[in-house]
Amino acid sequence: MNDILKLARIQLLIIILFTLFKFIRPSVLDSDAPNLFKIILLSLPNFFEGIVGVLTLTAILLYIRSKTTRIKAQIKVTSIYFIATTLSAIYVITQELKIHNLGGNNVFDTNDLLFSVVGLLTGYLIILQIQPKISIS
Repeated sequence: MNDILKLARIQLLIIILFTLFKFIRPSVLDSDAPNLFKIILLSLPNFFEGIVGVLTLTAILLYIRSKTTRIKAQIKVTSIYFIATTLSAIYVITQELKIHNLGGNNVFDTNDLLFSVVGLLTGYLIILQIQPKISIS
């Protein structure tokens, strides 16, 4: 369970950063800050969404795997990482392409799509670095 708590701590840090950037966004957008900085500030939520999506689905799928003996025997932990990232990517990318509006009413923006993909890849790299597992007690 320590690995799941580690993922939760990373998610909490991401959510704090998300909130901080949301808080400063209006003042920066109204300022004379460079356009590149404004683009980054507007697209950061998509980056954070990608990371949190991968970490959340990884934790959920690992938990389900630990509670179900048949699934545990059939699905490797590394496959869980890939499945979680793929499902997160499907959700996030289809949302950005306006195929659905489950996460809110989005406006298509290439920068948002790019930041989402980078966030998904970052989430996957975090998972590969941590290699979370749930041991059955």
